[in-house]
Amino acid sequence: MNNIRYIAFYLPQYHPIPENDEWWGKGFTEWLNVAKAKPLFKGHFQPRIPTDLGFYDLRLPEVREEQANLAKYAGIEGFCYWHYWFGNGKRLLEMPFNQVVESGKPDYPFCLCWANHTWSNKTWLNSKKAVQEQVLVEQQYLGDQDYIDHFKALLPAFKDRRYITVDGKPLFVVYNPIDIPDMDRFICLWRELAIQNGLKGIHFVGRTNNAAFRNAGEQGKGKYKLPTVDNAAKFYNSILEMGFDAVNSVGRLRAEILSKGRYGQVVKRVLKKFLDVNVLNLFDQSSINNHLFAPEDEWDNVYPTIYPNWDRSPRGGKSATIWTNSTPDEFKKILEKSEKLSSSKNDEHKIVFIQAWNEWGEGNYMEPDLQYGRGYIEKMHEAIYGK
Repeated sequence: MNNIRYIAFYLPQYHPIPENDEWWGKGFTEWLNVAKAKPLFKGHFQPRIPTDLGFYDLRLPEVREEQANLAKYAGIEGFCYWHYWFGNGKRLLEMPFNQVVESGKPDYPFCLCWANHTWSNKTWLNSKKAVQEQVLVEQQYLGDQDYIDHFKALLPAFKDRRYITVDGKPLFVVYNPIDIPDMDRFICLWRELAIQNGLKGIHFVGRTNNAAFRNAGEQGKGKYKLPTVDNAAKFYNSILEMGFDAVNSVGRLRAEILSKGRYGQVVKRVLKKFLDVNVLNLFDQSSINNHLFAPEDEWDNVYPTIYPNWDRSPRGGKSATIWTNSTPDEFKKILEKSEKLSSSKNDEHKIVFIQAWNEWGEGNYMEPDLQYGRGYIEKMHEAIYGK
């Protein structure tokens, strides 16, 4: 049995909310796009149909309980829920997590990742030509009082015995640290508030790519350039210098670049941006797995990300990125690589994030489906506990 702390990102989206009713139609959830997806080439397995859990509704506690049972069996330490706070108390998709905290069930560890990004119509319409992007909910950073309100809203979760800790401190991930103009102030304030409220502090983790089309510290900003894959240290240090305790490294872009070359990725972006030409981006999962990690992912304060699969065609259509030959056996291989990568780290820091438990719209999930059944769960169980 290995002692890696696998934590799976969890999308709390599968239930209707008034905003989605207004934007996309009554009763909308991601299941609508998942169910209507079509195969785009020979051998492309779509639509992806859930089996054991069905097209579930996260308003049902029985669903959340069964998800926890499956994840626990696989060997996942807990879920990291995507958390949306847009400023001025505006939240979305908070109901499932709130019910988990309030009910005390399931009795399964959890933590949060602040998905600090603006919502726009491009999430579902990015495969269609001539669509004018519209902001649905804008992410705002409103200063100290809003940061205090944000902390207070999450304090019951931080104090919950199930909340995942690192070095005795609640683990809190920030999706896009560079977009926050006063990230250092946010971190300092929350640490003070944590101590005042009886916590040992907050273990802050900032997500960043280990390769990009921009310089370190300029994700979402700056001018495009040819991507680089050998500057992971610069990307990681740009996050750590903000005051973060650790980095959640994201190697998907690096792996895709090394699988097909830098220029191929540039051409695809140019075709999409300037000519509105949709081009499928196909990669082999085994090649992705070979290039996912940067050497710096062995640092004690870097927590890498692994992926069971990736097929964004339910959201992106003909412009989607799709990894082919994604199988439970390939997932077992990347689990084994992540164990080796983390072997020399402090036990508390042997964290590997799985993206994701249930991102069905991105073809990025571990839950049972029609193609492989419980295959991903069983192979993870084997990798951790043996047959």
